[in-house]
Amino acid sequence: MDVWPWYALPPAQLPRGAHHLHHTRHQHRSFHRWNNKLLYAYFEGYNGDQMASELSMEAKHSIEKQSAHRTHCFTTVSDFTDRECAQLLDKPADVVLPNGFELDFVPKGAAFTSKRRQARQRIFQVAQALTGQTFDNDTLIISTSGRNDFRCKGFDVYMEAMKQLNAQLRGTNQQVLSLIEVPCWLLGPRTDVQERLQLKGKKAAAIDTPLHTPIISHDLHNLNEDRIVNLIKSMGFEDCANNNVKVILVPCYLDGNDGIFDLHYYDLLTANDLTIYPSYYEPWGYTPLESVAFKTPCITTDLSGFGQWVDSVLGHTGTLEDGVSVLHRDDNNYFECAAEISQVIQQFLAAPKTARDKMRRNAAKFANKAQWENFIAYYHKAYEFALNK
Repeated sequence: MDVWPWYALPPAQLPRGAHHLHHTRHQHRSFHRWNNKLLYAYFEGYNGDQMASELSMEAKHSIEKQSAHRTHCFTTVSDFTDRECAQLLDKPADVVLPNGFELDFVPKGAAFTSKRRQARQRIFQVAQALTGQTFDNDTLIISTSGRNDFRCKGFDVYMEAMKQLNAQLRGTNQQVLSLIEVPCWLLGPRTDVQERLQLKGKKAAAIDTPLHTPIISHDLHNLNEDRIVNLIKSMGFEDCANNNVKVILVPCYLDGNDGIFDLHYYDLLTANDLTIYPSYYEPWGYTPLESVAFKTPCITTDLSGFGQWVDSVLGHTGTLEDGVSVLHRDDNNYFECAAEISQVIQQFLAAPKTARDKMRRNAAKFANKAQWENFIAYYHKAYEFALNK
């Protein structure tokens, strides 16, 4: 979901008049988005020029490679992509520039509590309008979000985890609302959902039947062809009454005017108990960083720059108790990773309030460590490198 300034430059105190810096963060996404090659298993054997020719990406690759070799300072966003650059561009980064974050717009204290309460209430209202069921405040709200990149963002693994979790929760009283916040080919808000949301009092409380296609909040131009919609359907999540996990695709940019939620992405983020970003490829990962900034523990993978950074900060693999659970992903552990996600969610469900509160505090600590004031030194280093050269 590209509604936040995640490509923004760091603060304005950078030196003026510096020479060229060329910064790259995900130039090789196309390498494995369409061809299903095993990127990691044979990584050391891939030649960038050869693969660009094979995939008809010569122009893009040559511009990237020449820029990397000829710039005064070549930078990238993580050690993860630095390894890519060395292998596929024949040029490691001169300086790695991790993505920072500012906390000045994150609500605090009573303001945060109020936003969280309002956002949870709205999510429950939309979920009832779609499914015809009511949800109490003990319902676990989880979500994933990001660019509509089915495999790289791990939406396939996320849904497999939901399928496994649903099977494991069957027969219990635990309810889970699972949101997939991913921009799709949006037509507009669903009028039938809007009509139900406008009901008040007893009429609103009386909603007890699901709408047609209760798994999506908005209309799409290509509803029958959308890959995420079809996966949700194939896993049986349209049968709301018999599923403990309710999956809802939110296929719009959450800019506060989507016609259904009418909340900004960050406001909706406050409602979550846990977020999940099971990336197969993620140069950095602003979505998990944003999650922890809003005091929400998250699950990510060691194939994201953020996940690798978390592990390096901790000195061990991140766990839920640390506020960020970093799971292993590779070319071949799709089902194992999904099973581990389900296990971590159940661990969170079983945790008492005191343990959950500690997870939230520990999550927020990573956002503090990733503030621009802590990362600006890398940019000073990059500009000094360029000026000296």
